[in-house]
Amino acid sequence: MSDPLRLDKRRIRQSFERAAATYDAAAVLQGEVCRRMLSRLDYIKLDPAAVLDAGSGTGNAVAGMLARYPRARLVALDFAHAMVRRVRARRPWWRSLLDPRGARLGVVCGDIESLPLAGGSFDLVWSNLTLQWIGEPQRAFAELHRALRPGGLLMFSSFGPDTLKELRAASRDADRHTHVHRFIDMHDLGDMLVACGYTDPVMDMETMTLTYAGARELMRDLKTIGARNATTGRPGALSGKSLLERVTRNYEQFRRDGKLPATFEVVYGHAWKPAPRTSPTGRPVIEIKPR
Repeated sequence: MSDPLRLDKRRIRQSFERAAATYDAAAVLQGEVCRRMLSRLDYIKLDPAAVLDAGSGTGNAVAGMLARYPRARLVALDFAHAMVRRVRARRPWWRSLLDPRGARLGVVCGDIESLPLAGGSFDLVWSNLTLQWIGEPQRAFAELHRALRPGGLLMFSSFGPDTLKELRAASRDADRHTHVHRFIDMHDLGDMLVACGYTDPVMDMETMTLTYAGARELMRDLKTIGARNATTGRPGALSGKSLLERVTRNYEQFRRDGKLPATFEVVYGHAWKPAPRTSPTGRPVIEIKPR
């Protein structure tokens, strides 16, 4: 029996292709999480020569990364061509002749689960709110591990199980279809990191709540940033108006102080790719620590 919550990658790509032009105006939460992730780098001692922004979207981390690591080359990767074009448009080609930061930015269209990049290429892999769109996060973790150099750092954010809990509850009895994605618990993500060979994983989370005048405004925002229902058990194209009315009516039970909340459980994680324990000749490496 097929899993109705399995993600349709083609649908996801199409949604983000369509949303590229409108994404920045509505991605308030994504921008805030990006800023908080950047601030977390203040506490990590790292001077990378090469950085991968895996799932860069329109490139909201590009300026911050280039400013933070002025000697690093940054590769922004996304699997939606329209998103990649938006990243490139942030720094027109002629600017690179006048601003050396422009020459340090590369743009690649590719899939995070099968990176078109050589192994051991990056000292830092960064991924802001992308993993929730991956059907097999452990496969993505393995690919990002491959892309890292020994001693390199993976830093990411994703959404946890309480994300859009109000919308999930409001649509639960609307019909027999799936309406909200399955979001993975941070402890399970931590277990995946260990299984992929990362060391010293650190996981934590926080809850962020956006408020809306009505449920339709929330759904409009989600559509604007490309966050459409991409589960294989989603309603058909003809479900239409009556379904929307039922979900909108059910959502009213959550209204407080004249506003409807939309909860997002934001999960943060980072972990390291360990240095090899053998020499290039295959001999064991013995770590000697001073007393």
